[in-house]
Amino acid sequence: MIKTVRTVVLLLLLGQLWVMAQQPPAKATDVETPRKAPVQIGETAPDFTLNDEEGRKVQLAAARGKMPVVLVFYRGWW
Repeated sequence: MIKTVRTVVLLLLLGQLWVMAQQPPAKATDVETPRKAPVQIGETAPDFTLNDEEGRKVQLAAARGKMPVVLVFYRGWW
């Protein structure tokens, strides 16, 4: 019985992987052209969109003027 369940689960996973492999790759629509110069101290940050810890999209322009926003840039690897 357990072997049968494992086999069915494995076949379902393989089927899902096959379906995913058949789909065309997603187009990068949110990618912006990189800036030629870094943001300077005191300069208004350009608008951008990121995912929060729950996967929802958050846009800087939506928060600007409504609440304080602090951007921190960390250099290097964690």
